[in-house]
Amino acid sequence: MRERGSGSLFRERYRDRTTGQLKVCRTWMMKLWVGGKPLKRSARTTSRAVANKQLEQWKAQIRQGTYVPDADQTRFDDLAALLLDEYRANGRKSLGRATAAVDHLKGFFAGWRAQAISTDRVLAYVRHRQQQQAANATINRELAALKRMFRLGERAGRIVRRPFIDLLQERNARTGFFERAECDAVLAQLPDDLQPVFAVASLTGWRVKSELLTRQWAHVDFQSGWLRLEPGETKNAEGRQFPLTPALRAVLERQRARTRAMEKATRTIIPWLFHRSGRPIKSFRRAWLTACTAAGLSGRIPHDFRRTAVRNLERAGVPRSTAMKMVGHKTESIYRRYAIVDEAMLKEGAAKLQTLHEAQAPAAPVIPLTKATRTKRVSSSTVRVNRARRERRVRAARAKSLPAGEKTMVGWDGIEPPTPGFSVLGSTPGSPYSLPSLEMSHFMRLPSSGARASGGMAWNSSTGVRGESLGSKQRVPVAW
Repeated sequence: MRERGSGSLFRERYRDRTTGQLKVCRTWMMKLWVGGKPLKRSARTTSRAVANKQLEQWKAQIRQGTYVPDADQTRFDDLAALLLDEYRANGRKSLGRATAAVDHLKGFFAGWRAQAISTDRVLAYVRHRQQQQAANATINRELAALKRMFRLGERAGRIVRRPFIDLLQERNARTGFFERAECDAVLAQLPDDLQPVFAVASLTGWRVKSELLTRQWAHVDFQSGWLRLEPGETKNAEGRQFPLTPALRAVLERQRARTRAMEKATRTIIPWLFHRSGRPIKSFRRAWLTACTAAGLSGRIPHDFRRTAVRNLERAGVPRSTAMKMVGHKTESIYRRYAIVDEAMLKEGAAKLQTLHEAQAPAAPVIPLTKATRTKRVSSSTVRVNRARRERRVRAARAKSLPAGEKTMVGWDGIEPPTPGFSVLGSTPGSPYSLPSLEMSHFMRLPSSGARASGGMAWNSSTGVRGESLGSKQRVPVAW
């Protein structure tokens, strides 16, 4: 007996319109009851064993909660509508870019089932866009929109799985910036209503369209010296303020004088900091291209002023954390992309390095040796032999320096001997106050020139002292 809730397999029947006979389909169908409602699904196979395996998988999906009843009915257009609705509901500023990406995706995936958009189909779309000469960055923005569609569809329970979508490598980081002369040349070619806009952009590095053209006079505090961006008005939704430097204050004061003169002439109040005849500036593309062409700087974009400001902050030695707060960079990796090192900065670094080398150089010039000499290693025994030879030469020279017939006895240990013939014995032998006669074997060194050997003893003719002959050395007993 079949268990309740286990589902069933069956083949549908139909009546042939030509013959009117009742026939049975060869394809198996699966049937399950979910939430009190019957669900039918084709197994797409003529084998009952294969259909039974698919039925078990279907039941497992329902138990685990991963089964989506209408997943096979969800199409690309449904996912695109989910994406645009999410952008509008959250008030995202990049709605226009998302709409452009969806339009390109629709040209390739329109009418497709969501389950049919697999990884290989996504790669085919990438190749299709590359054949249309689309840049990798543009393709990546479209792929990011497609990934967001599938994620929203998964959250809404419209799809079962999301395909793997890998982004392309981007090597299109811009490196443009303005030198002071180039900046002045472009500003001179701009109309009067756009000159203060880009002058402030070159000083602050703020974004022109979203951060400068939206400023009003309420955001400028001349007394405290700040230009402010309120929280939620920036790209990262964080507030920001820039101090009014003398150059920035001069530009804003001229703009205020111009605005007040226009208010008196038109008898209206102009709340916008930058305006065109009292109205907000919406577009400046044609004026910008004309000014760059007239200044001989074709191909430049307004965002180059942001990179210029970041480079100037680096040149001025402003701490990186402070510079990031001033220009509005949240991560250091993005800030480093803007901190461009040009040839002038490299030359400045080389000059500083040369100054350090000159400060570390010695006062006297160093003359290199033309030929290095190898020193011969001397053993310790050779050193002792040479020292003994030097001592003998010194003693011989000292003996020669004495007058003829006078020889000085020197003790073996370097102590000068007593006067020959002098005795410290008492005057009366045997007296209690007389000292015993001591014979110390304090042997002296006598020069061999004045000594004569006699029966193993030596006699010094100059001193009259007899001692034991030891060749050139004579041992003489001395009485103290």
